[in-house]
Amino acid sequence: MIDFRYHLVSIVAIFLALALGIVLGSTTLSDSVSDTLRQQANSAAKTAQQARLAQRDLQHRVDGQEQFSKVLAPQIVANRLKGQSVVLIETPGAGNDSIEQVSELAKDAGAAVTGRVTIQKKLFNDDQQTTVDELSTQLKADDVSFPADASPYDKAGAVLANALVTKDPGKSGREDAVGGAVLNGFKEAGYVTTSGKPGQHATLAVMVAPAAVYAYDGGDADNKALISLAAALDAAGRGTVVGGPPNSAQEGGLIAALRDSDAGDSVSTVDVVDTPSGQVVAILALQKEIGGKSGQYGTGAGVSGYLPSPAPTAGKNG
Repeated sequence: MIDFRYHLVSIVAIFLALALGIVLGSTTLSDSVSDTLRQQANSAAKTAQQARLAQRDLQHRVDGQEQFSKVLAPQIVANRLKGQSVVLIETPGAGNDSIEQVSELAKDAGAAVTGRVTIQKKLFNDDQQTTVDELSTQLKADDVSFPADASPYDKAGAVLANALVTKDPGKSGREDAVGGAVLNGFKEAGYVTTSGKPGQHATLAVMVAPAAVYAYDGGDADNKALISLAAALDAAGRGTVVGGPPNSAQEGGLIAALRDSDAGDSVSTVDVVDTPSGQVVAILALQKEIGGKSGQYGTGAGVSGYLPSPAPTAGKNG
């Protein structure tokens, strides 16, 4: 006969076996999971290391290409803008390094740099539109006309362009009283500052886009105002190029907005002008503009290529 003590021993044995099974099972499972996680971690570390090495190699390659462009740039652009002159337009927030490098490269290309006009943020303030309109109308030269539907910034662009650039070789390199009055009027109003002698009427213009997208309310309107100026410069002179960093070709950027506008058919753009190779492309684009051809260059949306293709012949300035 099975007594109570037997039942008790049997029950205890069952629970001990169950507990032992759980312990052994969980230990085996834990080891299996740990091995899997360890393998995944090792694989991820290996992949990350490979990515770091690939990134380093790619950066070395890019650095080498940029060094190549920087060292040979003066030779590449030599005489491409011979007999021409360039005025630089600095937009609010533009990178100064790009402007300086393009300026030096334009000189290497044989062009004279008349000066720089820096657009001030005040020009775009909503409460200034009436004043901009009135000032532009007041300073308008006799040979400048405004379309019936011209905005205040269309008018300002036309007036400033007439003071800064020309197609007429006889007027190039010369300042006149009307152009001087325009620049002085816009300076006194706090809309622009100048350096050099931008009133000497260049044949070509380079506008450098902001280094960062205008993300605030009204940024699109500011872009439209700058596009009006770029289009006016292109129409009044022998060509205009708008250059900027890659983000200027992204949504909200000046170059992206220009490429989507009517001015995109006549004003050239370069969205890598913050690099030595992009600065060379800007000079090539100016040379193409002299010949009456515009294009969109760089790496962003809407480009026809990194640079004009075929590239204009060295020493031929149109």
